[in-house]
Amino acid sequence: MPHSLHTLLCDTLAGHRLTEEEAVQLFTTRGRDIWKIAAAADELREERAGDAVTYVRNQNIHVTNICKNLCGFCGFGRRADDPGAFYDDPATVREKARTARERNVTEICLLSGVHPDYTLDSYADLISSVREAAPGVDIHTASPDEIVWAAAQSGTSTVAAIERLREAGLGTLQGTAAEILVDSVRRIICPRKCDTATWVRVIREAHHLGIRSTATIMYGHCESDADRARHLGILREIQDETHGFTEFIPLSFIHENTALYRAGLARAGATGREDILMVAVARLFLDNFDHVQVSWGKVGTKMAEAALLAGADDLGGTMFCDDVSTDAGSEGADYLDPRDMQRIAQDIGRTLRQRTTTYGAV
Repeated sequence: MPHSLHTLLCDTLAGHRLTEEEAVQLFTTRGRDIWKIAAAADELREERAGDAVTYVRNQNIHVTNICKNLCGFCGFGRRADDPGAFYDDPATVREKARTARERNVTEICLLSGVHPDYTLDSYADLISSVREAAPGVDIHTASPDEIVWAAAQSGTSTVAAIERLREAGLGTLQGTAAEILVDSVRRIICPRKCDTATWVRVIREAHHLGIRSTATIMYGHCESDADRARHLGILREIQDETHGFTEFIPLSFIHENTALYRAGLARAGATGREDILMVAVARLFLDNFDHVQVSWGKVGTKMAEAALLAGADDLGGTMFCDDVSTDAGSEGADYLDPRDMQRIAQDIGRTLRQRTTTYGAV
């Protein structure tokens, strides 16, 4: 017999650690009880993260859309001979990094397809190109899937690969390619990516080497509420051990231009109810995470503002460009001006504060 919602929320605010079954109970909530969960999560947010809405001044640099994975949920990846395929050489990447530096960013995200010809040297060269053009900026890049690929291509261990990238200038690791950390779902949505156990291993290796990372989930396609809860459970277990995650970032599936949706293997993305509950349940469940980010490029700025009242405390980055979201069909995912962020924060009675990648003050 499930606990009454009131009891469960009171217990959680008093320090009870939610089980995965209880997370499923919260994820399946309908009606005005949704607002009770959001209010409890907002209370916990205030306790753990304070009243600031934070953001990082960052820029995405898309290096290539040529990708070995071509996941069904992605509208960005191309084969090398596809129309619209592109590949930037180090000189172009340096130029983009210089532009980013002129915009006073503190973080550069190198985002790209996992190019089938990339080796560990390719990744190291890219990172050092950026470090050269934008010294002192945090280089946030390399998902566990990319680390696994680079290591395999160069016949080295993933630990050695991470160390090599750190020497080249890697600052923090992207906790992307997580999607849903349940292999039965991964086989449908990203069969060419590393499996759950490998993703977990590489993240733990990075954390144990002192390299921090984000943690993500990509939801709203073909996963169940139990899959979402298992994913959160895995992240919480890693954080218990390493304390290496900087924040949790829910990424709502953008369905419009994806093969997965067109083939009838995914639904038309998450609903507004699910977007609110993903943020709120994550805040309540992930009791060892300080920060929950809302991805305005995926849900839009109005929903992002609502999510900030449901447990989120961070608006992510300025980005300047997000080809991955726009290629999948999201409009207006390119750039959010800090003045617009200011308006959002002010509207809900909070203050906006710029942060570094690891949540230090700027």
